[in-house]
Amino acid sequence: MAVSGGMKCVKYLVFIFNLLFWLAGLALIIIGIVVQVQLNHSVIIKNASSSGAPIVIIVVGAAIFIVAFFGCCGAWKENYCMVTTFAVLLTLIFLVEVAAAIAGFVFKDKINGLMDAAFRESMKTYNTDGEMKKAIDSIQQEFQCCGANSSADWAGFPPFNTTQKGSLPDSCCRNDTAGCGKDQAGSPSKDMYTQGCAAGIQVWINKNIQIVAGVAIGIAVFELFGIIFACCLMKGIRSGYEVM
Repeated sequence: MAVSGGMKCVKYLVFIFNLLFWLAGLALIIIGIVVQVQLNHSVIIKNASSSGAPIVIIVVGAAIFIVAFFGCCGAWKENYCMVTTFAVLLTLIFLVEVAAAIAGFVFKDKINGLMDAAFRESMKTYNTDGEMKKAIDSIQQEFQCCGANSSADWAGFPPFNTTQKGSLPDSCCRNDTAGCGKDQAGSPSKDMYTQGCAAGIQVWINKNIQIVAGVAIGIAVFELFGIIFACCLMKGIRSGYEVM
């Protein structure tokens, strides 16, 4: 039985929306990986709590990527089971995103504390782990910071509380050169970074969170429309219409 033009329109809208979902899922995966790599590079990823957000973004992106397959195939083949699966999974993803957004808002004030603790933990092996030293030096230069909360933090970690007491890592210098951090711990000169890295990374997150939030809101809007159109198509298929 032929269907009205409205149902044909719904079919193609569901198909087009799923192409957009596919691209949205890919975008989330890329964003999640970029954030994960950035945090890993900053050694903050050593703290499992801090790595939760990018992992959720990657998982949700991968889920959308897969769910879009059901939507595209279900709409094109007019398969009631696949369209229903798509609608149910998309609704679950939407609810997970809402829950993640609420959790992020509730715990946003704890992020700085988690980063501070994670960075201090990493500082303990600065003098014994070459890779950790390289990572901390890199983050201090990249984020123009020194120590976890301030440059004074280094006074409690080797070798700056033993053989190099009174000094700071050379990576705390605005111009990183050999020996530039010597005897700078007591009263750092203007050529030294004094802001803590936990605060520096927090600034970076706050600056980029608007981009992530904007992408997430845009995807959520597409998801709502996708759920609505999928439900309409399900009703049409179930009613015995032949959507061509």
